[in-house]
Amino acid sequence: MLQRIQSIYLLFASLVLFALFVFPLAHNIFVDGKLVNVTVTGVYEIVNGVDHQIQSFLPLTIVTVIAALIPLVLIFLFKNRKQQITISYVAILVLIGYSFWMAQTVKRVVGPITLEYKNMGIGLFLTSLSIILIIFAIKAIQRDEKLVRSTDRLR
Repeated sequence: MLQRIQSIYLLFASLVLFALFVFPLAHNIFVDGKLVNVTVTGVYEIVNGVDHQIQSFLPLTIVTVIAALIPLVLIFLFKNRKQQITISYVAILVLIGYSFWMAQTVKRVVGPITLEYKNMGIGLFLTSLSIILIIFAIKAIQRDEKLVRSTDRLR
C-alpha cells in the first residue's frame, strides 16, 4: 500500500539524503589560506564568489546515492512488512556508519582547525534527520503489522 504514512516518511528520508548534494557539510572555512566549502562531492574553493572544485570525493558521492536510494526502495517492499522493517534497521546502521565517514572526511579536510557552529553546514545534520524519519517509518510499519494480525484473528 503505497499511500500509507510510512511511505511518506521513507520518501522524505530519501529526499533529505539527496539534499546532501545541495547543502554543504561545512562552509566558509579557511584551509591553507583558501576559503573553501566541503560537500559530499568534494572540496570547493571560493574564488570571486564562484566555487571551483579542488578535491573530489567519488566514493563518498557513490555511497550517498546508494544510501539515498535505500529508503526509496523500501517503499516498494510494502507487501513484505517484516523484510521492510529489517532493511529499515539495516539502513539506519548504514546511515550511522555513513555519518561517521562523512564527519571524518570533513575533519580530514579541515585539519587542526576547530569547526565552529557558524561554519557547520546543514548537510552535517541531514543524515540524523533521515534516521529519525526512518524510525518513524518503522513505527508506522509495526502498527500496520499489528493491525493486520488483529484482523486476521477476526476472520
